[in-house]
Amino acid sequence: MASTTDVPVHETFQLGEATVPRLWTGLWQLSSNAWGTAPVSKIRQAMGRHVDSGYTTFADHYGSAELIFGQFRSSLKSPQSVFGATKWCVFKPTVVSQETVEAAIRQRIERMQTDRVDLLQFHWQDYENPDYLKAIEIMMQLKARGLIRNIGLCNFDAVRTNEICSRFPAAIVSNQIPFSVVDTRALYALKDVCDNYGIKALTYGTLCGGFLAEKWIGLSEPDHYSGSLNPSQRKYLDMIVKAWGSWALFQELLVALHKIAQRHSVNVSNVATRWVLDHSFVGAVIVGARLGCSEYPSDNLKVYDLVLTDEDRLEIQSVLNRSSGPKLIETIGDCGAEYR
Repeated sequence: MASTTDVPVHETFQLGEATVPRLWTGLWQLSSNAWGTAPVSKIRQAMGRHVDSGYTTFADHYGSAELIFGQFRSSLKSPQSVFGATKWCVFKPTVVSQETVEAAIRQRIERMQTDRVDLLQFHWQDYENPDYLKAIEIMMQLKARGLIRNIGLCNFDAVRTNEICSRFPAAIVSNQIPFSVVDTRALYALKDVCDNYGIKALTYGTLCGGFLAEKWIGLSEPDHYSGSLNPSQRKYLDMIVKAWGSWALFQELLVALHKIAQRHSVNVSNVATRWVLDHSFVGAVIVGARLGCSEYPSDNLKVYDLVLTDEDRLEIQSVLNRSSGPKLIETIGDCGAEYR
């Protein structure tokens, strides 16, 4: 492991009682071989490289992510220096009781080899059943008992986030939501809720599954069914060409981002990430990493030195003004609606 004097300086923010970096490493790609796979030993080595570069926060619970994270963190000399965010997702009808909620949290604790969850992000599928309020009340009790350090939400829309925060003031520290230069739904209502209650958005999809990158400039629209796209790319391609605009307009956006990137000696992904981080309600961007396969911790660090100018923002906005981005909240629904 690198010495503390060698670790790059990260922007940080306050998340409840924790101070964490503004770039997180997303582990959802451990859920399936569709994103590529590597031996667990290489994945843990990649986690070590990330920590050496100051990426001390890892997020998500899919597949073996919690298990691998727990093994990795417990092997460190200072496990407490690494922050783990996981989820409890309720997709099916569930009897909400002290026993069921505590069992779910203790499972997270066991898998992550810890004595409490740093950030428990809660997802509830069926808004018609208001028991999500009861579940959060029980989670607050578990937090008071020391099993949870911070409680967050995942893919809750503005209406329910406001309901929860007004019912339980200061209980929620974050909401993990999609937000990017393409998917701007969070700006229409959820931003205000976050600002009103002091909670932070933890954003995913910020790079649209990797489409916001130089490699796609000048290329024809990919075939959805060719097998060359991973699950994330198929999802975001659908959004780009069926809801946001067209592949031709997306090419214009890429070119605009590329020109800005060249002016600042960074890359397109850096510009797209900085655009998101510059919104005050955003705490962190969760960058998906194919650990042991492909990862770009050094490139991503350039985001911290990037300062977008008014000219840069106007050039981006000139493309967005010709998209259907403002209508996504009508055609798709608020943040998280696509999963319900």
